[in-house]
Amino acid sequence: MSILPIFIPHAGCPHQCVFCNQKTISGQKLAAVAGAKEQLARWRSWLRPSTANEAAFYGGSFTGLPLELQEELLALTDALLAEGFIGSVRLSTRPDYMDEERLQLLQRHGVRLVELGVQSLDDRVLAAAERGHTAAQVAPAVALLKRFGFQVGLQLMVGMPEQSFDSVQETVRKAIAMHPDVARIYPLLVIKGTPLAADYAAGRFVPLTLEEAVTQAAWDYRELTEAGVNVIRIGLQPDDELCAPGNILAGPFHPAMGELVKSRVLRTEVTSQLEKLADCGAVKIYCPARLESKLRGQKSCNLRYWEACFPGLELQIIQDKADEIRVCPHVNPLHQS
Repeated sequence: MSILPIFIPHAGCPHQCVFCNQKTISGQKLAAVAGAKEQLARWRSWLRPSTANEAAFYGGSFTGLPLELQEELLALTDALLAEGFIGSVRLSTRPDYMDEERLQLLQRHGVRLVELGVQSLDDRVLAAAERGHTAAQVAPAVALLKRFGFQVGLQLMVGMPEQSFDSVQETVRKAIAMHPDVARIYPLLVIKGTPLAADYAAGRFVPLTLEEAVTQAAWDYRELTEAGVNVIRIGLQPDDELCAPGNILAGPFHPAMGELVKSRVLRTEVTSQLEKLADCGAVKIYCPARLESKLRGQKSCNLRYWEACFPGLELQIIQDKADEIRVCPHVNPLHQS
């Protein structure tokens, strides 16, 4: 499956959240129909047609656009659907722009999944971010989408103003209770040209460190996946414009944030098992090849972490054909009494 991203920066959104500069985040300066046509022309030039492909409108609040403009944009994807170039459409919007008329329009144009920019389910955090909606508006929006047969995605953030780790955890618990199909986790960054950039410059806002962001996002990822929610993205897409010098002023940006987070989840899981085996002298960790790099961590940081936590424990990571990681005690004659 290939995703054809169509960026419509800030389109349909009457608010500017304190952290938002959509034209930088999306890497797309053109808006609405002209920009969408240009982007789709590029995809058509090299992508192989398949009903497994999906067009995705990102960057604004799609259902906040005038209905006529929504029709114009969806007409572009209608053509791709009719040709068999794609098989479905997804889009992102706000939880306060949901009603039956809007959803009937989306149904007519092959939209399969609607992602809601929720960010937090803590009203104090939403107010500090100037989101313009309340937490109470999210659950009814999710329920309405499900009633119309759409798959639902929730976009969540860590590191927002006034957002503690406790608040992050409570948001995830409430999100899971809504039974979304997919989720995204975004650590907040301070982007040039945003209201938050001025707060950061004045010392009124301190972003998370990379370590803090990985810890919080890893907790979110573990809880969501264990609840059956497919986490389809962790961290912003590191496109050329976002990564241009001077655009990211501060915050926990890493081009491989997803890898860091998944590696941290494995570290936490294995650590809890090693704690029970700390006195056995030696441990072999059997690991499928596809997970070995995540298990070891970047530059073997997980392995070094375990060696520091359990200095008396001899550790060995061994590739294994099994589908999951196994932590097994290994009798080392040097440790026998």
